[in-house]
Amino acid sequence: MIRTVAVVVPARDERQSICACLGAIRAATPPSVAVTTCVVADRCHDDTAALCRPMADLVVNRFDHPLGTVRDLGVRRSLTWPAEECWVLNTDADSVLAPDTIATHLQLANQGAHAVAGDVRVDWDDDEQVRFKYQDLARTHRERVYGANLGVRGDVYLAVGGFAPLSTGEDQHLWDRVKLAGFRAVTTVQAPVTTSSRWRGRARGGLADLLAGLREGRPA
Repeated sequence: MIRTVAVVVPARDERQSICACLGAIRAATPPSVAVTTCVVADRCHDDTAALCRPMADLVVNRFDHPLGTVRDLGVRRSLTWPAEECWVLNTDADSVLAPDTIATHLQLANQGAHAVAGDVRVDWDDDEQVRFKYQDLARTHRERVYGANLGVRGDVYLAVGGFAPLSTGEDQHLWDRVKLAGFRAVTTVQAPVTTSSRWRGRARGGLADLLAGLREGRPA
């Protein structure tokens, strides 16, 4: 039985979006479960950290770590014990949880899932061509894993070694190792997280780079 949820949010110069992200986490918190939020302020040059302090636990990273390491810093800070009763939910600072995102993860976890890859909906601007290209791509990748909506039981996270020190693909890499280790990994289209359609992102190789490539006609 999951008793605590640790939500981890890496954030680099996200003053325009972080308050909406944290507000959505608070709104999605079920009354019967202890939910904590940890923001890892990653080499920020703006006031992201100051904006987070009243709303979340804060880790300030000043080193040039890859994104996987940044995420791992937040997980290790917020993981509670016993680890098998803690659900680690990862999201991104430019993303907004649905009101039932946490409840959906908890339901699947309590039904036996060791990891859950949730869906992500892009908050599209007026570039319909990019939107259609992305939707076509999503239809051909049924098990696409997003760090903006990825949950793992705490003991399973530790058992597979957590996020690897990768600058991109750290979410898929963790997911693959969970499955290879024989744990039950479940995908769901329920309670999708809404994320920005920006194409100048903070993490190289992330969704923003994918959208920029589609905009420029590069193969995905």
